[in-house]
Amino acid sequence: MTLSQSEAAQLASYLEKSVPGFRSMTHIGKFSGGQSNPTYRVDAASGRYVLRSKPRGKLLQSAHAVDREYRVLAALRQTEVPVPKVLHLCEDPEVFGSIFYVMEFLHGRVFWDPALPELSVDDRSTAYDDLNRLLAAIHTVDPEAVGLSDFGRPGNYFERQFARWSKQYRATETETIDEMEELIGWLHTNMVPDDGRISLVHGDYRIDNVMFAPDAPRAIAVMDWELSTLGHPFADLAYQCMLWRWPGHTVFKGLGTADLSTLGIPEEQAYIDLYCRRTGISGIDNWPFYLAFGLFRLACIAQGVRKRVDDGTASNKKADEIGQLVRPLANCANDILNS
Repeated sequence: MTLSQSEAAQLASYLEKSVPGFRSMTHIGKFSGGQSNPTYRVDAASGRYVLRSKPRGKLLQSAHAVDREYRVLAALRQTEVPVPKVLHLCEDPEVFGSIFYVMEFLHGRVFWDPALPELSVDDRSTAYDDLNRLLAAIHTVDPEAVGLSDFGRPGNYFERQFARWSKQYRATETETIDEMEELIGWLHTNMVPDDGRISLVHGDYRIDNVMFAPDAPRAIAVMDWELSTLGHPFADLAYQCMLWRWPGHTVFKGLGTADLSTLGIPEEQAYIDLYCRRTGISGIDNWPFYLAFGLFRLACIAQGVRKRVDDGTASNKKADEIGQLVRPLANCANDILNS
């Protein structure tokens, strides 16, 4: 998005009034990565900032909740989970065309390929250990202690999520995909019972949603919290572990075709076992269900992207590639369930 001179002037004036210490905006430009919420770098005489907004145009009612994202980022500043410092939430869409928030700019690295070709073998092992540590830290946050006790709804998390994502899939459906119909039917018939586990969940925990230090395999921030809620921690774990089942040659890169021992990346079961030790549990039942559910969610997200491509509102250059992955993702889930 390119702002007109008057739009840029309006935004600059608003930020000077609303963001502590902000003065003299000199540039705003959209980051190329990311898909859902447009994210911009803002340069000013007072420093560099990040602005994250809802997309413009017609949106699904519960999608792109940057206000919830702002709230959870503010709450987590008092925990061991590293997140960027948020500076201001603007709920007036007239200022920028949609609601947005401003946060600090962090200097670090984002890795888009989970095989981590940029790193050495030892650094890959360290990075995955840090990913595991942070996920366990997220799931051991006390929601009540940080003011998030009302951040989710009661009841079976997977039933709620299945109903929500099924509805959103139907709202964005562009054709009948038999593989998705098979997966939806299986999940509906084989829904896991509520076991009472509840924690803060990120909702989109992937390596490319974690920023690492510029000079070390150490995570410095967990980002992109728009899907966060109170729910079942295994949803986050399975959503990350999907990458062990997914190939490395698509726009969503996985580890399914990688030589993990050569790379220095743990096997899926070793990663799960480490998480269990860190969270004090003995093991996980119904693991295929959780993996399939994560792939179902990702397929629904991809379908939403496909619909935005058709509507002309997609915010990512690779949106068309993402939109083509609905059927392969459903196939992957069905293969797990049938193996």
